[in-house]
Amino acid sequence: MLAAGQGTRLPQAHKLTLPLGGVPLVRRVVETALAARARPVIVVTGHEADAVRAALAGLDVTFAHNQDFAQGLSTSLKAGVAALPKEVERVVVMLGDMPMVEPSLVDCLADALDPARGRLAAVPVAEGRQGNPVALARALFPALKTLAGDVGARQILAQNADFVVEVPVEGESAFLDIDTHEDLEALEIHEIAAASTIDADAALEAMKAEDA
Repeated sequence: MLAAGQGTRLPQAHKLTLPLGGVPLVRRVVETALAARARPVIVVTGHEADAVRAALAGLDVTFAHNQDFAQGLSTSLKAGVAALPKEVERVVVMLGDMPMVEPSLVDCLADALDPARGRLAAVPVAEGRQGNPVALARALFPALKTLAGDVGARQILAQNADFVVEVPVEGESAFLDIDTHEDLEALEIHEIAAASTIDADAALEAMKAEDA
């Protein structure tokens, strides 16, 4: 679980610790990871690490701090992989700002890997778009160590396209990340609407009109 970023598009607050449905955003995502089968769950911290740790208090996770987080996503990937136990043969890389991912998708991606048959990576796909999380077999771990700057596993997938399994998905859960207050607000309204008879789009427009 990558939770080290600075959230530069939401500078007024630490994005990952903002509440969604009364629960810190990063806690929602980590709870998803814990509801899947993969273990251990390793959370890579960086920016405001103490705040992230506090948001995850009481959860069965291992923390790996990335002191080079300001140099980009690749450093967090490398920190997370370095923290994996030697017996781990695969990893599912999750992002701390994607709260709609389901545990079943995490399991499906991990199960799709089959190194003996050349299936070294798995990615959710809908209508030609690749989303997140991404599952990687140990054979690709050395490639992660060569990354630099603000790039992630997507570059590894592009370089090893023959080894990638595409896992079909429906909906937006594998593509929806939270970058701004507006993103968070819209998702919260849609979640409230899904549990009631409220028209989410109409509610969102009404809130915007009230703010104006």
